[in-house]
Amino acid sequence: MTKILVTGSNGRFGKILRKINIKNNFIFRNKKELNILSSKSIIKNLKKFKPKYVLHLAGLSRPMKIHDKQIAKSIDLNIIGTANLVKEVSKLGIKIIYLSTSYVYPGTKGNYKETDPIKPWNNYSWSKLGGECSVQMYKNSLIIRLCMTEKPFVHKQAYANVKLNFIFQEDAAKMVLKILNKKGIINVGGPSQTVYNFAKKYNKKIKKIYSKGEFPKKIDMNLSKFKKFYKK
Repeated sequence: MTKILVTGSNGRFGKILRKINIKNNFIFRNKKELNILSSKSIIKNLKKFKPKYVLHLAGLSRPMKIHDKQIAKSIDLNIIGTANLVKEVSKLGIKIIYLSTSYVYPGTKGNYKETDPIKPWNNYSWSKLGGECSVQMYKNSLIIRLCMTEKPFVHKQAYANVKLNFIFQEDAAKMVLKILNKKGIINVGGPSQTVYNFAKKYNKKIKKIYSKGEFPKKIDMNLSKFKKFYKK
């Protein structure tokens, strides 16, 4: 069986992945067991488990404001930590799968393909793009630009003029597992729709709000590449 080493297993997405996946070829490591800021820790894990893939989930995500308030932490965990992993897996020929975000797209025209120009619009997405840069230098890699949210939808209000590709984390985990053998960049998410239309399916009392520029209005992605692979 193909051994897959998972970083950041105690994060929100990592915990969901553990619940839906009970195969013994997945090796889940939390931040104490595998510290992405320590090359020594990374090397130790790679030598011990000898994985064919590293599924890189470790990093800093929410709340978004933390990337403004703690820039050094954001850089360390999302950029430097990812670069450390790439340096070590590239020496051993191990494939790395990196979870990025749809937020690296500028959000001005929508229907973004993987080949479209990118321009992050907040510090979180800049930090994720920083991670992408090192991963792109290594050809034995997969970058997944993902658009997901917690279940249930945690907010009481939702943007009625912001279009994206939200899916719940549980669905995202199942999708990611189906494409681990691919390479390059793949957009992953649900149907293009407003945040409000997505949320109201699960909460009829959700209230509409409107972005006045604080959130891009057309950040939805083209999923044709993903659908092509996902059907197989």
